[in-house]
Amino acid sequence: MSDIFHEVDEEVRREQLRKLWQKYGWLIIAACVLVVLGAAGWRTYEFYEAKQAAEASAKFEAAAALVNDGKNKEAEEAFAEIAKSGTSSYRMLAKFREAGELARRDPKAGAAIFDQLAADSSIGRAMQDLAAVRAATLLVDTEPYSEIAKRLEPLTAADRAFRHSARSLLALSAWKANDAAATRKWSEMILADPETPPGTRGQAQMILALTEPEKKS
Repeated sequence: MSDIFHEVDEEVRREQLRKLWQKYGWLIIAACVLVVLGAAGWRTYEFYEAKQAAEASAKFEAAAALVNDGKNKEAEEAFAEIAKSGTSSYRMLAKFREAGELARRDPKAGAAIFDQLAADSSIGRAMQDLAAVRAATLLVDTEPYSEIAKRLEPLTAADRAFRHSARSLLALSAWKANDAAATRKWSEMILADPETPPGTRGQAQMILALTEPEKKS
């Protein structure tokens, strides 16, 4: 008797499935098609990205080779082209290299490109800080201390990646400006930080010593 009820239940289930398929089968087929197309599209995208990255890498290496060959103007132009058309990571790297090559012949123009990078939040704060330090390095010999301070003071906080370089540049700029108080401020901050690299610490000690009137030429 139980077999009869079992067969009836099976028949009812089959009928329910048949009705569901008639009503929603096209949705199931469409979903399967979308899954297949999505997977194929993703594979295509991955291939395209890998191809673009390989091309950008080859162009970047070629531009770097121009630097090694002493062809700085050509290298600058090559990096500028990659900065416009390369993949996102290579665009950023190329922009840094373009600014560096341009700075060889025009420090202010190079600093201007570094300023653009420093203002670009999409590259992350650490890279922004690096760009700001690079710009200040190019300008420290020509710009007043007030300008260098405006650029670098925010970078001197304990949680900033390039605080040691920023503090060192500020100490140097203050010394050049004959601002003994500012020179001592930044030099002592450098010396008080246990994480200061030895080279930066040595520079701060030298600059601090040179703040004494009789030792400064």
